[in-house]
Amino acid sequence: MVIDVVDRAAAAIAAREPVNGIRIVGIDGPSGSGKSHLARGLSRVLTAPIIEIDDFVSWDDFAGWWPRFDAQVLTPLLRGEDARYQARDWTDWYGGTLGEWRIQPWASTVVLEGVTCTRRETIDRLVYAIWVDAPAPLRLARGLARDGALPGAEQLWQRWMAEEEEFFASDGTRDRADLVLDTSHHR
Repeated sequence: MVIDVVDRAAAAIAAREPVNGIRIVGIDGPSGSGKSHLARGLSRVLTAPIIEIDDFVSWDDFAGWWPRFDAQVLTPLLRGEDARYQARDWTDWYGGTLGEWRIQPWASTVVLEGVTCTRRETIDRLVYAIWVDAPAPLRLARGLARDGALPGAEQLWQRWMAEEEEFFASDGTRDRADLVLDTSHHR
């Protein structure tokens, strides 16, 4: 079933006219919903690089990273230039320390994967927006399976999920998606 979704989405994306010569695809939705899994499949089919929003967010900065992402990633790609951005240093798991600089060479199709990447400010710059979702208890379980060994992980996840819910409701993110995918019964 996931392969079918990936193939259908890839065909729909390929049929869209590029924006400024590039097809930027956003895979959005709450944490633990399965965005990364879908992005990897779509990246393979489209032969497109993935830029992960996790390289920008931190537990204590749900939305303030956006101007840096816009300036270092979206704007250059839409000008036909490489994206050069400073990624979050995840060795500082609890904080927002920045780490290495990365370069994502310009490509005709790029997949953005992560929470709020299809926010209102991006929608006219994306060719396709995908919303991935699952029930909150399942998303929390998935997140804690990955991060639960770290002290305070459950409290961080609970707070983060509340911030996501508030953001997505006020932004109307899901309503703008070209494709909505429920991963309740997947991995």
